[in-house]
Amino acid sequence: MYIESAVNVTEEPVQTSRDEEEEMLTSYGACTSSFRLPHIQTFSCYNVHHPHPITTHGESNSLITRRALSLLATATAFSVPVNSSSVRCLAASAPRFSELPQSGGVKALDLRLGDGDDSPVDGDQVAIHYYGRLAAKQGWRFDSTYDHKDETGEPIPFTFILGSGKVIAGIEAAVRSMKVGGIRRVIIPPSQGYQNMDQEPIPPNFFDRQRLFTTIFNPSRLANGEGSTLGIIIFDIELVSLKHL
Repeated sequence: MYIESAVNVTEEPVQTSRDEEEEMLTSYGACTSSFRLPHIQTFSCYNVHHPHPITTHGESNSLITRRALSLLATATAFSVPVNSSSVRCLAASAPRFSELPQSGGVKALDLRLGDGDDSPVDGDQVAIHYYGRLAAKQGWRFDSTYDHKDETGEPIPFTFILGSGKVIAGIEAAVRSMKVGGIRRVIIPPSQGYQNMDQEPIPPNFFDRQRLFTTIFNPSRLANGEGSTLGIIIFDIELVSLKHL
């Protein structure tokens, strides 16, 4: 009734423009609320049969099912034939991402604005919490700092030096214009994502790490021209702290 009704797989391929495919991707990124950060207590998803967004509270009442996300993500990442008018309807209702300046194509949607005094610059030590998802695997969550716990059970933020080059460029671009306390969802293109298996953040779980990198760097699929989609990743990022060194 909700997202399922907006993704109608047809028997005959429907040609979609590059702009429409981009709209599909940003719609998917905007509607992956079941993977939201714990601090976000509400979310909205558009019902194409209803003129207003549907707001839902709490994890157990989620109207956005994993099946729906899988359908939409599949249509997005692999260009499964879909009804173009339905795509436009869904895309038009989704929150709009904007491309970050000088980011190489990283698109961002602020879920919560921070209240810190300033934004980080190169050389600063920043700590973030994040959810990382892979578009080519239907929004599969490959890592989350909320799963990294200390001895007291508290989640451990990911800390790095901005501008060090150890972290994927898309994350660095995302945090440069954030303030402490802010939460931002970013869609990172392959060129600004993982370029090798040494770049951080690296999933600590071996099987998650293997699945992530064997998908992004799959030689057969890259040779088939899928490089523009395999490495697309979506991060929800919260800027926890900032320290000028």
